[in-house]
Amino acid sequence: MNERLSKFTNYLIEQNQDFAYIHSPSNVYYLTNFHCEPHERLLGLFVVPNQEPFLVCPGMEVSQARDAGWKYDIIGYSDSEQPFDFIYEALKQRGVHKPTRASIEKGMLVYERAEELQARYPELSYHSAELGLNQLRLIKDEKEIEVLREAAALADFGVETGVKALREGVTEMEVLATIEFELKKKGIREMSFSTMVLFGEKSGQPHGNPGERQLRKGDLVLFDLGVVLNGYCSDITRTVAFGEVNDKQKEIYETVLSAQTESLNISKPGTRLGDIDLAARNVISNAGYGEHFPHRIGHGIGIEVHEYPSMSEKNDDLLQVGMTYTIEPGIYLSDVGGVRIEDDVLVTETGYETLTKYPKDLQIIK
Repeated sequence: MNERLSKFTNYLIEQNQDFAYIHSPSNVYYLTNFHCEPHERLLGLFVVPNQEPFLVCPGMEVSQARDAGWKYDIIGYSDSEQPFDFIYEALKQRGVHKPTRASIEKGMLVYERAEELQARYPELSYHSAELGLNQLRLIKDEKEIEVLREAAALADFGVETGVKALREGVTEMEVLATIEFELKKKGIREMSFSTMVLFGEKSGQPHGNPGERQLRKGDLVLFDLGVVLNGYCSDITRTVAFGEVNDKQKEIYETVLSAQTESLNISKPGTRLGDIDLAARNVISNAGYGEHFPHRIGHGIGIEVHEYPSMSEKNDDLLQVGMTYTIEPGIYLSDVGGVRIEDDVLVTETGYETLTKYPKDLQIIK
């Protein structure tokens, strides 16, 4: 049994659980090294203390699970079969007859599937698997960190490609297509989220949608993108000016950069997570733009582009060596445009390392 699965099994024993049903692709991947997007079909890893685990997946995915290195039982099923019938038998073979406590991903389990389990085990109560899994995934090992560094470097390349594609009259979607095409040529099959390229007033929308807006002189240009590499995500945001920049644009840019710098400067083991948010928020509020910074400072990053921990100002948890997260303050003005600067950050023994390294000084692209 691999180390991650062994640690999770120990968590189940400590919590007095009869079994765990893990179904999210990210957690299944973390525990098995098998990545599967089952769509509407059932994917499940069943972990039974003191027994061998088993994997349930669509029959067409069984060979990929084996190729990923899974050495235990795999239950493959067809679209005409009921996988819970097989699950019931597999649990019975492992001595699970009348379970009363099961760990599930409460925030994600489809109610219909909870009903399927409940129908077979009427006395079953559900407990949170996320509590244990989030703690396991929180601290990255050296192998994970190396992949995250490589993913971050590819995100840097994506921004560099986008900046080079800027010319008067080009559309947001044309620049976006150029970025993703060049990344695919480097072997990237999947972006970690929908790539964002926003011009002018649209950069003032924190989660704007790229479209046919054409680039004009005096526009701010916001890039927000990331890639998935070997199961791990990156996420970077950079803002540049095209042709020229006015005083207001320059002011909000320098304010956001100062805010991010303040948050980075206190990123070290033992820092309260909420203080990372407050450090940036105070800079932006003192500059008079507090109401224009509407989101938290960042989020954890790893197998998922948004994962534990939450980087909100209310989080009292402390930074630990090996944690990875984003720092991404922003100011968004509907009449001027918006600025966001985001890096992927690793907590080290002595402080922090920014994994994304594309330059942050204000660039005016001619």
